[in-house]
Amino acid sequence: MVEELDKRIEVLASWMFKSERLVVFTGAGISTDSGIPDFRGPDGLWTRRDKGLPAEWRDFPIAAPNEGHNAIAELQRLSKLTFLISQNVDNLHLKSGIRPELLAELHGNITKLRCSRCEFMMDNFDDGMACPICDDRMVSSVVNFGQSLPPKKLAEAIQNARNCDLFIVVGSSLVVYPAADMPRLAIESGAKLVIINDGETPLDVQAHLRFEEKIGRVLPPAVKQLKKLMNG
Repeated sequence: MVEELDKRIEVLASWMFKSERLVVFTGAGISTDSGIPDFRGPDGLWTRRDKGLPAEWRDFPIAAPNEGHNAIAELQRLSKLTFLISQNVDNLHLKSGIRPELLAELHGNITKLRCSRCEFMMDNFDDGMACPICDDRMVSSVVNFGQSLPPKKLAEAIQNARNCDLFIVVGSSLVVYPAADMPRLAIESGAKLVIINDGETPLDVQAHLRFEEKIGRVLPPAVKQLKKLMNG
């Protein structure tokens, strides 16, 4: 019901307004409106694969941030975003204007290289070049199955999850670990948990506020109401 959704959006806006340490966590679901399918949705990559259908998606460089990405970037401009943790490799958060120091892309970024020793990051010009900091090898920053997450970014994510007072999950099924441990850490530290995802997650029963509606129907209007609260 629209009225019931409006009330939950009001609650979310109020919580964001009161929050002093707001952390957002995004998964593949936030990028579907940019033409990049998720993994386990009705037309997701793994869903199509399991049905014997081809798994296709638009090239990442072509995709542009959508209203979900832009709503998070607006939280940053309003000085309400403490940190953003993402499972995505599509570069859309950086494209939207998120500052790199506020972002942990736990699974890497398809447009970036990472030093295999010191974790220095740079644009992907030449996979074979040496790190300008420590002269070690620059490799793709994308984390493949079985590989470890980047230690520095993982540590930043854990620290911010444990220190936040409001943790908002946007477009993630919360089944890929260790990234999906972040909301658990937030709950254990006393933070409120909000989940915006159109599929079930293992933490639904622990969420203080749950949205199954599309991200575009929830996050942008919530940020708009937040701005009204901040302007008195």
